[in-house]
Amino acid sequence: MTDQPPNGLPRYRLLTGPDDAKFCHRVSEALELGYRLHGSPAATYDGEQVIVAQAMLWQGEQG
Repeated sequence: MTDQPPNGLPRYRLLTGPDDAKFCHRVSEALELGYRLHGSPAATYDGEQVIVAQAMLWQGEQG
């Protein structure tokens, strides 16, 4: 397990975007890197589409 996220990424990340497969893949990739979900996701409607947000905290790779 490593103390720091890879590639200079921050320990805390807030992923946001349209509620689509691309967003789900971004969250999945962060989980695979060693981030963990922090709190519940948030969702809003901008008049055209649903926008979602998920906070992520670096926990390190799980062995």
